[in-house]
Amino acid sequence: MNLPLSEAAYVGRLAPSPTGAQHVGNARTYLIAWLAARRADGRLLLRIEDIDSPRVKPGAAQQALDDLHWLGLDWDGTPIVQSQRLPLYEAALSLLREQELIYPCTCTRSDIAAAASAPHLEHEGPAYPGTCAHRRADDLSRLDRPFAWRFRVSDSPEFMDAYRGPVSIDLRQVGGDFVVWKSAGTPAYQLAVVVDDADSGVTEVIRGDDLLPSTPRQLLLYRALKRRPPRFVHVPLVVGEDGRRLAKRHGDTRLGTIRAAGVRPETLVGLLAWSCGWLRRPEPISPTDLIPLFDLRLIPTHPFVLRSELLQQIGYSPI
Repeated sequence: MNLPLSEAAYVGRLAPSPTGAQHVGNARTYLIAWLAARRADGRLLLRIEDIDSPRVKPGAAQQALDDLHWLGLDWDGTPIVQSQRLPLYEAALSLLREQELIYPCTCTRSDIAAAASAPHLEHEGPAYPGTCAHRRADDLSRLDRPFAWRFRVSDSPEFMDAYRGPVSIDLRQVGGDFVVWKSAGTPAYQLAVVVDDADSGVTEVIRGDDLLPSTPRQLLLYRALKRRPPRFVHVPLVVGEDGRRLAKRHGDTRLGTIRAAGVRPETLVGLLAWSCGWLRRPEPISPTDLIPLFDLRLIPTHPFVLRSELLQQIGYSPI
């Protein structure tokens, strides 16, 4: 039985994806999630989200663990690896099929792009036009093309974000019916994350606010699978001086590169703690020493601009 959040022991999670190297933006979110769990005397799980197999980089999972260790962030128990949990995702997919909440979709990305007429959010892509929504789950036996499974969006659940307050996103305008199982035969992010968090008893999810549109989708899945959702916390991203999320165009902000340059982890942690409003100025500090200073309410509501001179102050010059 899932206890109310007020009665349940705190369970948080870190969920690095080995599709690329971890960077300063990832480190800030991980630090916030780690501090929230340790301040609550709760458990913090580590999950390797490696089901996006074509994009997974060899060695990236171990590098993510090394980066977390370097920062001074630990976790409880053995890391959870998504690629080892396929039977759980398949069982969830079967439940959705039984309820006729999903349908087989043969549309390609180019099909959807060609049918799009409305503007869409960055990183979200155009809303699915419903081309295959007339199908039922058992129509797959008549298909002769690769297909994905899409979830039928009937409504858009509002939710209370523990950092941002009430959030309302119209999924019919942002993405529409969404994929829960890829044509390659693997679970999509939305389904895998819900299954994992529910199975692990996660009570709070802390992540970047670029994932805000994912939350109402995941709430629909929690409802369909009859599982209690966690509390959600979406914090601002780290961006470059152009206001865009960190990328190669902003120089090398990978943790592995910063580590190799000889930067002390406490100096980076101090910079991130200052960006969150917990220190008056950037100064070296360990994550453990930050625990009594942790307060979500102090984190500025705007993105943190990672200027070159800030990195230079901790002894690193991005190239």
